[in-house]
Amino acid sequence: MLIMNKMEIKEIQSSHRVTQVQEYYFSRKLKEVAQLNAAGKDIISLGIGGPDRPPHSTVVDTLCREASRSDTHGYQSYVGIPELRRAYSEWYRRWYGVTLDPEKEILPLIGSKEGILHITLAFVNPGDAVLVPNPGYPTYTSVSRLAEAEVVQYNLTGENGWYPNFDELERLPLERVKLMWVNYPNMPTGAPATMELYEKLVDFGKRHGIVIVNDNPYSFILNDRPISMLSVAGAKDIAIEMNSLSKSHNMAGWRMGMLASNARFVEWVLKVKSNIDSGQFRPAMEAAVAALSCDAEWYHTLNDEYARRRKVAEAIMRALGCTFDVSQRGLFLWGRIPENATSSEKFADQILYEARVFITPGFIFGSNGERYVRISLCATEEKLKEALARIQTMKKLNL
Repeated sequence: MLIMNKMEIKEIQSSHRVTQVQEYYFSRKLKEVAQLNAAGKDIISLGIGGPDRPPHSTVVDTLCREASRSDTHGYQSYVGIPELRRAYSEWYRRWYGVTLDPEKEILPLIGSKEGILHITLAFVNPGDAVLVPNPGYPTYTSVSRLAEAEVVQYNLTGENGWYPNFDELERLPLERVKLMWVNYPNMPTGAPATMELYEKLVDFGKRHGIVIVNDNPYSFILNDRPISMLSVAGAKDIAIEMNSLSKSHNMAGWRMGMLASNARFVEWVLKVKSNIDSGQFRPAMEAAVAALSCDAEWYHTLNDEYARRRKVAEAIMRALGCTFDVSQRGLFLWGRIPENATSSEKFADQILYEARVFITPGFIFGSNGERYVRISLCATEEKLKEALARIQTMKKLNL
């Protein structure tokens, strides 16, 4: 019988990168929501922007057909199948009026969130700086920190329509800035994309040698006229655009995204990507080709549903005493909380614990989001109406 001598084990430490970030808010909060549900609380979640409806039936049929074949289960190309790149190219030509070379200017991604990491690693060295919107998608900040870059926030405010103030941008320390993250139609504020904005951003990037990355997954949601930054003359020289099928085609769990830019930028990102992932499932790519061929009726049907839900979400905001801009686009509704509310987090937690409805506090998107909350439209109209009824009951009890 072997007797193991007690020995002192040297304490294991995480990398210093881990100390620069926190667990994603939704990762933490959804654990709490799950615990509340396990305790029988029946929480209605209006937090996550994960579409609750299926893709087009032809998309699912294509997946099943291709997955049943014996020759579609192996590793695939790091740049996706040619049919998928051509489908993305045709999608951009048809809906955005943008010409893209499917061989050199398009790179499929396992969702655009993955692309944030790959782009950052391809362009940013430790000690470089990155322009990040406040408020904005938290992953822009966390990935920049993981890459040991300095995060330079630029303000988005309601007074300026949630658009960048270019006079302020010019006064920021830009010498070490390599990337600027933008996201229009905007999340979380719903500010629409405009050609004037895109033209200003492209000009700003060219003058300062800053790569402008537009994260563009919401352009088809409650938006009659989807536009792309790449439609600006010369944009591909300085800009990268990411897009995704998660929101526009109800394929969030499929992890189907892409980026487009000039051939050199795409090649740099591919060098990073090819050392991190091993491509996508071929039947899923074939199904994405089917999704990208959907006609205008698909988007009309999608938006008819979201328009009905949006009306109920607006009623929820009013019941909460929040104010909002009716011109918002995208998958959410962004509202300013009442002046007597202590903070967005406490405001959202009160609704969670008293009305059993989960909405997102704006502070998670940055300090400029502190006085706001966000409601997702990714719940059925019936669930939204039930959430409204619960909140109305809560308000009556608190009178």
